[in-house]
Amino acid sequence: MSYLTKNYNRKKISFKRGKGSFLYSVDGKKYLDFVQGIAVNSLGHAHPKLVKTINAQSKKLWHVSNAFVIPEGEKLAKKLAKKTFADYVMFQNSGAEATEAAIKVARRYFYSIGKPKKNRILCVKNSFHGRTLAAIYASGSKKMTEGFGPKVGGFDHFEFGDHKSIQKKITKNTAAIMVETIMGEGGIKVIPDWCLKGLRKICDKKNILLILDEVQCGVGRSGDFFAFEKSKVKPDIVPIAKGIGGGFPIGAVLMNKKVAVGMTAGTHGSTFGGNPLAMAVGNSVMDIIANKKFLKHVKSISKYFLENLNKIKEKYPGVIKEIRGRGLLIGIQLHTDQVNFIKKLMDNKLLTIRAAENVVRILPPLNVKKNEIDQALRLIKKVCTEVN
Repeated sequence: MSYLTKNYNRKKISFKRGKGSFLYSVDGKKYLDFVQGIAVNSLGHAHPKLVKTINAQSKKLWHVSNAFVIPEGEKLAKKLAKKTFADYVMFQNSGAEATEAAIKVARRYFYSIGKPKKNRILCVKNSFHGRTLAAIYASGSKKMTEGFGPKVGGFDHFEFGDHKSIQKKITKNTAAIMVETIMGEGGIKVIPDWCLKGLRKICDKKNILLILDEVQCGVGRSGDFFAFEKSKVKPDIVPIAKGIGGGFPIGAVLMNKKVAVGMTAGTHGSTFGGNPLAMAVGNSVMDIIANKKFLKHVKSISKYFLENLNKIKEKYPGVIKEIRGRGLLIGIQLHTDQVNFIKKLMDNKLLTIRAAENVVRILPPLNVKKNEIDQALRLIKKVCTEVN
């Protein structure tokens, strides 16, 4: 009997160790892990530099309150600011906490300039911003909010791709538009560059803020450090998490100088956010992923992967409807429910995970090797043959 609650539908498999792109089950089987904790293990399992960093820092200092200066956090915040649009960084523990904090930053900004009623956030319907109460209502998903009333107010929604409705939804009380630059749980849907530019123009015209949620698609996952960089757009606020810790829990909110004015002492806090152990790991991850050569590899291997996935799609058009994504945030949209397909992949020792719209989500580590991509392609092709 398990004493854990039943809120996860867990696969009947567990692992004893991991190395790079692979996981090893307790019964000795080797799996190619293209889930990586859902885009979390950006450098794969047990990366030697991260292991060394954790070992070294664990012997010095794990946790200290944010009532004191934490040098490791100061260092990581500087790296993030120098690499991105941001002027300031506020560390959290997770993606959900980061998106919650992003909402608070936007509302607090307008409060601080004397516009407290400008507090509503406009989001894509059926998006994903986390599992906290505010985040599920921000997502606008009936399935996610069922049974968790009363409704958390302050959120309005528009349909993905319905550009005409966006401006109609903006009122005098709208504070910000918040979207995932690439929708992950929602089916690996990329917001086009022209659309991001249009959102920026709307926000400037209406005097509202642009929040780009890069919790899943950020920190190198798209092939750029941030997915929005390709569009040359500068957001006001960006929540991140997942890949920045390489497997260690880290979240953060990046923001420009304008909106940071509202975040004065006492307006927000996090007991564990920005602790020395997490910050040490984050610094090591940044040293690797922020490197131009590393990001060039992500783009190169992604191009190879996507080209070959599209070849498989052409061979099995009755199985695969569309190949989606950018960088190493990839989705295979099937014509039918993806549960059986994912199970067959797992039976063939390739781990993937579902997303909406019958999408099989593929999330290899960013340092994945070409021969590992080739192995995944062979297994995907094999399963296509089996279900065709």
